[in-house]
Amino acid sequence: MKYDCLIIEGGGFKTAFTAGLVDAFISANYYPFKTIIGNSGGSVALSYYLSGQYRSVISAMRYLAKDEQFANYKRTFGQKGYLDIDYIATVASKKVPFDIKAALITAQRITPYIVATDRKKGEATYLSPGPKNWIQCVVASSTLPFATKGVHKLNGKDYFDGGWSDPLPVRWAHKNGCKKILVLRTKPQGLKIKQSWADYFGSRYFKSTPKLAKTFESAFEKYNEAIDFMSNSPKGTTIHQIAPKKLLKSGTYSYSKSSLMLDYRYGLDKGISHLMKVKEKH
Repeated sequence: MKYDCLIIEGGGFKTAFTAGLVDAFISANYYPFKTIIGNSGGSVALSYYLSGQYRSVISAMRYLAKDEQFANYKRTFGQKGYLDIDYIATVASKKVPFDIKAALITAQRITPYIVATDRKKGEATYLSPGPKNWIQCVVASSTLPFATKGVHKLNGKDYFDGGWSDPLPVRWAHKNGCKKILVLRTKPQGLKIKQSWADYFGSRYFKSTPKLAKTFESAFEKYNEAIDFMSNSPKGTTIHQIAPKKLLKSGTYSYSKSSLMLDYRYGLDKGISHLMKVKEKH
C-alpha cells in the first residue's frame, strides 16, 4: 500500500522497539510515505529513518542508556533533571552522528513534522525540522517535564514533550489530508491508559497556569481519543498500526541492556512481517 503518512509514537526507552521497526524499513528501502510525524522518542527514530542510517536508533538508545552524563539519579532535583535531555544533541553530533544532509534529501519527498507542546499555550505544535534546527526540534519534542530540565527554548518559545498535547497525532494527520496512515506504536494496539502520576502532578503543579494545567489533566484523555479514532476511522480513511502484542520489556524511564535488545529484536521481527505482507499483496 502507498501510504500518505507515517506516525511514530514516543515512549522513552520503549523506542528500542521502534528502532527495530525502522531498521527493517531502512534495510528494505521502504519509504512509501508523503508525510512523517514523530513524537518524543519517535522524533529520534524519524530522524535516523529519513537519513537511512541502519542501527543508528538502537545505537543512540544504548549509548544514552549506559552513559552517566545522560541518566544520573543524583540530578533528580537539579536544574538538568534525572535525564539530561540536551545530551541527545551531543550523541547526534558526536557519538552516533546524524547524517542531516541525507535526511534533508529524503525530506524533499517525505515532509517531516516533529510534535512538541507549546508551554505558553499548552497546545501541540508541529515543528518543521530543517538544516539549522533539526536536532533542536528533537530535543524540544523529547523534553519530559519532571524527568528532564522540563522546558526547551526554540526560536524564542518554550516547548516540552509533544506526548502531553498530541501523543498520537492521527486526527491532525487526517485533518491535513492524510487518508492512508501507518502508525508505529510502543504500546499494544487498543490499550487505553489512565491518568499517570506525572499527569496528575503536572495538573496540580501548574494550577496557576490554567492552560498548562489543563494540558496535563487531559493528556490521557487525548491519548484514548486517538485510540478510538484509529479504531473507528472516518469513511475513506485507512489506519494501520504496527504494535507490540503486550507491554514491552523496557519502560519510558526503566531499561537494561537486555530489555533494550529484546525490544529491538521484537520490533525488527514485526517490521519484517509487515514488509512480507506488503510484498504478498503485490
